[in-house]
Amino acid sequence: MIRILFVCLGNICRSPTAEGIFRHKLHQNGYRDGYLENIFVDSAGTGDWHVGQKPDKRSRETALKHGVDLDDLRARQITRQDFSDFDYLIAMDRENIRNMKALSPSDQYHKITLLMDYAEDCPGISEVPDPYCGGMDGFDRVYEIIERGCDGFLNNILTHHDLRKG
Repeated sequence: MIRILFVCLGNICRSPTAEGIFRHKLHQNGYRDGYLENIFVDSAGTGDWHVGQKPDKRSRETALKHGVDLDDLRARQITRQDFSDFDYLIAMDRENIRNMKALSPSDQYHKITLLMDYAEDCPGISEVPDPYCGGMDGFDRVYEIIERGCDGFLNNILTHHDLRKG
């Protein structure tokens, strides 16, 4: 099983959006995610401010416009155990890379990467900006950025793990 954890600061904007988009893309490609499937997808935050809360209303509304439902997701904080449990810990920005490395055993650092490192045809965008303090236009832009990163990451996963169908 391939286990993927998307990580941002509070787990209410960027990482649940990435989780939802990635699951949606898996399903579009004929894959399911879950404990009994080949791929398990989750998200977490490096901070604990929003634990147990639904994703930000603006994230949910933006995702729904694209056919992605985030309503069943709840924020949680990353744990030290996650570094052993997950194969990929995908950060939205460098601040979260630093936060994760502060918590992670050093022998797990290789699992921590930036989402935008996988993005194709996205010049000049190396991190997913935090839309929390802005308006809806920021959430729309972040959705598009995350979608590009998820496209590249999905291609990487399918190729690297030889999961291409057909």
